[in-house]
Amino acid sequence: MIDLHSHILPGVDDGAQALADSLEIARAAVEDGIEVLAATPHVRDDYPTEADRMEELVGELRRTLRAAGIPLDLRKGGELALNQLSRLSHDELRRFGLAGNPEYLLLEFPYYGWPLALADWVFQLRTLGVTPVIAHPERNSEVQALPERLRPLVDVRRTRAADPAAGAVPRPGVGADQRGRVCRGDSVERAAAQGRALCAEPADGCEPQGAWAGGCVSNGRPPGPGAGTC
Repeated sequence: MIDLHSHILPGVDDGAQALADSLEIARAAVEDGIEVLAATPHVRDDYPTEADRMEELVGELRRTLRAAGIPLDLRKGGELALNQLSRLSHDELRRFGLAGNPEYLLLEFPYYGWPLALADWVFQLRTLGVTPVIAHPERNSEVQALPERLRPLVDVRRTRAADPAAGAVPRPGVGADQRGRVCRGDSVERAAAQGRALCAEPADGCEPQGAWAGGCVSNGRPPGPGAGTC
C-alpha cells in the first residue's frame, strides 16, 4: 500500500517531535503493509514549513530508515493551508507535490467555515496543471451539516477529496452516516464510476475498489493519471 498523508518528519509540526517518533511511525506503517509513505508536514501560519526544510528532513530520514533496516520508501510532500497558495511561488508549490508528484497538491481543508475562494484557488491550480487533493473535508462543520456542498468540486472535474489515513474511528460530532455521505454521495459515486473523483474516506461505507482507501493507494502507484477511485 501507499500512504499519501503522514506527519512523520520530526520537529516541524504537531506530528513526530523527535527522530525516535519518526522511526516508531515508520515501523508501524511497515507492519500495516505500507511500502511507500508520503511525508506531508503542515505548511501554514503556525507551522511554516519551507520546501528546503521538508526536502532536507526527507533526505535525512531516508538515510536513517536505511541504516535502521526499515523497508519504507519515503516520499516528499506537504499539507498546505489554503492561504499559502497565494504566498508560495509556483516552484515552491511544485516542490511540495504529493508523493513527489508536482501535478498533485494536498490542501488542508479548514476545520471551521466554508472557504469562499476555494473554487478560485482550485481553478488557478488547475491552470498550472496541478490537481488539488483536499485533505479530510469531513472534519469541517459546514461539510458535516451539508456534505453536498462538495459535489460541485467533484462534478466539474476540478478537484479530489481525500481523508488521510488517520484511522477508521468516527471523530466526535461526525456520524458514520455523515461520513458515508461525504464518501458515497450519488454525484460522487457517478463521478467515481467515470474515473473523475477520488474518495479516500476510511470510515464505514467506503470500501477500497483496487485504489485509494483510507488515504492509501493499494494499486501500487502514487497519485497520477489513471489512478483508481474509491
